[in-house]
Amino acid sequence: MTDYQEFIALVYKKTGLDLNLYKEVQMKRRLNTLREKRGYQDFVAYYHALSSDNMLLKEFLDRVTINVSEFYRNYARWEVLEKKILPNLLKKKKKLKIWSAACSTGEEPYTLAMIMHQYVNPSDINIVATDLDESVIERAKTGIYPERALKEVPAPVRKKFFKQEGPFYKVEDSVKQCVTFKKHNLLSDGFESNFDLIVCRNVLIYFTETAKQEIYHKFSNSLNNQGIFFVGSTEQIFHPDQYGFEVIDNFFYQKK
Repeated sequence: MTDYQEFIALVYKKTGLDLNLYKEVQMKRRLNTLREKRGYQDFVAYYHALSSDNMLLKEFLDRVTINVSEFYRNYARWEVLEKKILPNLLKKKKKLKIWSAACSTGEEPYTLAMIMHQYVNPSDINIVATDLDESVIERAKTGIYPERALKEVPAPVRKKFFKQEGPFYKVEDSVKQCVTFKKHNLLSDGFESNFDLIVCRNVLIYFTETAKQEIYHKFSNSLNNQGIFFVGSTEQIFHPDQYGFEVIDNFFYQKK
């Protein structure tokens, strides 16, 4: 067993996070940089440091879970959601069950809530937002962001749903109240069911093909019939029919 393989086994035992399910070259490069930055000569020594220092552990989890996000990321895709996907879903029912998976610091579920405000009463907006990293969930709950996170936000939306506080912008409570944040591991935890819309973007590209296939099956099982799965712009699903999906627009899949 190599030093890195031993590290993977120890991390799995401690956190339940299976690094074998991530692409090794990318993950090892990322963690090598972090380990060397903190001055540890090998991965086992680095693991022992993580075990005794919560700040190091949080930093490690933050690096592993790839927390890069912004509001309305890839704006054209959100326009499709807003003008085509959601109106079609809302023809069938007025109260949708929505999951923002691997939500990072909250920009994605809050974007969903802002868009939903156009169509339904806030009391009818039910968005579950999950992530593996508890520290980013706590940041998401505050709803406070630097201006760079808002670069794609349309001016009327910024005016309506954000309050400027110095160099930062705070999401209005009417939006925050629509989102429930929870810790969840896509690779090992169970999935809820009966969702009308699941959004999971720019995360699965880091997983192995085997892990991705398993997760796609789980997402499919979590959706209602005719439910929608919305993925990132680098995450086209090849052979979506094997998961019970059909393409209805670029990066949008409907459960058959």
